[in-house]
Amino acid sequence: MAMISVNDALQTVLSVSKRLAPVAVPLLDALGKILAEDIRAPDPLPPFPASVKDGYAVVADDGPGDYMVITESRAGNDGVGVTVTPGTVAYVTTGGPIPDGADAVVQVEDTEIVKKALFGPKWVRILVKTTKGNDIRPVGVDIQKDAVVLTSGERLGASEIGLLATVGVTMVKVYPTPTIAVLSTGDELVEPTTGHLSRGQIRDSNRAMLLAAALQLQCKVVDLGIAKDDEEGLGRILDDAFTSGIDILLTSGGVSMGDKDFIKPLLEKRGKLHFSKVVSCLFLFLRLLFEMILMSYNLENNILTFGLPGNPVSSLVCFHLFVVPAIRNLAGWPNPHHLRVKARLHQPIKADPIRPEYYRAIVTWNNNDGTGSPGFVAESTGRQTSSRLLSMKSANAFLELPAAGKVISAGTPVSAIIVSDLRSMAVEVNSMPSDSAFDLSGTVSHSVTADRPSDAEFRVSVLTVSDTVAMGAGPDRSGPRAVSVINSSSEKLGGARVVETAVVPDDVTKIQTILRRWSDIEQMDLIITLGGTGFTMRDVTPEATKQLIEKETPGLLHVMMQESLKVTPFAMLSRSAAGIRGSTLIINMPGNPNAVAECMEALLPALKHALKQLRGDKREKHPRHIPHAEAAPADTWEQSYKLATGGASEPSCPCCK
Repeated sequence: MAMISVNDALQTVLSVSKRLAPVAVPLLDALGKILAEDIRAPDPLPPFPASVKDGYAVVADDGPGDYMVITESRAGNDGVGVTVTPGTVAYVTTGGPIPDGADAVVQVEDTEIVKKALFGPKWVRILVKTTKGNDIRPVGVDIQKDAVVLTSGERLGASEIGLLATVGVTMVKVYPTPTIAVLSTGDELVEPTTGHLSRGQIRDSNRAMLLAAALQLQCKVVDLGIAKDDEEGLGRILDDAFTSGIDILLTSGGVSMGDKDFIKPLLEKRGKLHFSKVVSCLFLFLRLLFEMILMSYNLENNILTFGLPGNPVSSLVCFHLFVVPAIRNLAGWPNPHHLRVKARLHQPIKADPIRPEYYRAIVTWNNNDGTGSPGFVAESTGRQTSSRLLSMKSANAFLELPAAGKVISAGTPVSAIIVSDLRSMAVEVNSMPSDSAFDLSGTVSHSVTADRPSDAEFRVSVLTVSDTVAMGAGPDRSGPRAVSVINSSSEKLGGARVVETAVVPDDVTKIQTILRRWSDIEQMDLIITLGGTGFTMRDVTPEATKQLIEKETPGLLHVMMQESLKVTPFAMLSRSAAGIRGSTLIINMPGNPNAVAECMEALLPALKHALKQLRGDKREKHPRHIPHAEAAPADTWEQSYKLATGGASEPSCPCCK
């Protein structure tokens, strides 16, 4: 049988994997399943006029004034049979029914309790004028009676389950997920519980891996154990599996060209072989059998059989590429295909010269994908041999690399098949392989593209410290602002330019890790940190910095404080630190983008001089610098001393002569 492409193989799989018959299940058992019927609302929601807020149901035309509270309308039947008339009001809680006669609600914040007597009805003072319908949800405003609230083909998540409960559905018709049996084959395989391996033995990892992968997709599983390379015994196991009520059979191993690879001939005797080899590259081409078994005793239900490779990585990649879409098709998914996104390569990757490759990678969302804009970034999981299961660790994507035979440069956008959850780079970097001597987990670091960054007289790094940004829950506004201010002031700073930026969460260890790397290894001239200088428990940037600096520079902090106080008195709450580590100047600045610009402008007159001094050049002087010997005393005490000792020149002031 000829070798076919991955796309052609997938189309074959989908064409013969027909969705299973719907079943009715209890509400919670429907979670994650595909709905097999339209759901209509039997009654409106809300079924009565309901209050939006806690307050008082009033007659809108009454206006402000003191009113007697004639009833309370809370959840349930409170207030039934009572009518609000002009000159009276009713207390209502959020979601409570509006009593008859009332046509508006005044929130409790716009009222005052009036104490007119120790006993008798309560009185309330309405402070504002309202309008009819204010803060009242009319009948059916959320859901009208007989409205379709869910349609067949929708996947049921937590919110959909809640919606089903809202309309009174407790048994729901869904498409079931298939039952999957998993069988490992090979004389060399032993159970994972085996403590000591004899020569030629390996523990069976594929079976546990594939069972877990099927369970992750909410499938029922059947563990068929390990089958030795015996044709007769393997045949009996297959026959038993086909009569056990399964929908899919997965075998691993025994699909190559060896004299004991019996899977293919045994399956050919029992069903129709659709393909056996798929063009791809996992440093080997994928050898995948795909059988559709049509048993004579049950012609209505087809059993799909996938003969997966024995190499663990090849086996799991085939599972994601072919078995997962088949499972979704059986389970009624309208679109069984994996999500595809464009991601930029974090490092260069050499493509196979002959076959397209499915390269294991970790795809994460980054506030800067290398172009200055947010986007997905793809990080290699390391060496890609098909037997190295470590290359699948933490992988959530397969990069679709063409058969180019050349190095694809870093930053190139490529297609990524997402096979697991997408995560924030800042959270998951600790899972990525790294050659760095430092632990950079939780750190997102980027080189900054400049005109000629390598020619920068002084190299600057900008570190944003923020849990929110590091988790990908919000954009980094301070970092780009700092880069812009510094690079636009490069001439005033003696040619300083930002060459690297990073984002870390509010964590002392992670802040210190990158500060050490930048100062000790990369020997940056200036490091600016942004954020984490306030009073909250998570503001730890000053503590992280103070433990590292060798010389403090309080003058810089004083100037920044003076400048910031011109804008807001809250500047006095900043706890920034600044100092020198080796030949690197480290300065903490607030995380507010405007404050960053203000602080940088305040420091510009002195930073060039400071950076040159750190390089050992003490000759750099401020343009308005006056030699000490020529400077006029600014202190009256110093003037008095010089006059007393005869060391002063003839005073020019008439009153001193």
